[in-house]
Amino acid sequence: QVQLVESGGGLVQPGGSLRLACEASGFQLDYYSIGWWRQAPGKPREAVSRLRIPDGTTYYSGTVLGRFTISRAAGENTVYLQMNSLKPEDTGNYTCAADMSGWQRPGPPTIHEYDYWGRGTQVTVSA
Repeated sequence: QVQLVESGGGLVQPGGSLRLACEASGFQLDYYSIGWWRQAPGKPREAVSRLRIPDGTTYYSGTVLGRFTISRAAGENTVYLQMNSLKPEDTGNYTCAADMSGWQRPGPPTIHEYDYWGRGTQVTVSA
């Protein structure tokens, strides 16, 4: 059974850091892509980052570029999102999702690319 479980969220002050984890089970990440999405109350879901694991291709939204880093440690079935210099506008529920197609997709991620979703972890950036 495919499952994605996020962890690492919490309350942090502006300028602080958090590292989110997306642990996959029921399949091996090696051939697929993982995306991170976030949603703030009253706002649409927003693509934050994507990692295509076979070739390491990444995508970052303009709002997080230079502050967030997506990665996967060798041998682990987990993808991380290191978030630095956090801002109040980064607040939201962060969800990871798996694209099982194996395709290299041009352009920003779309919701329809993803086959499986986690439940999310809450990130709150506030003084």
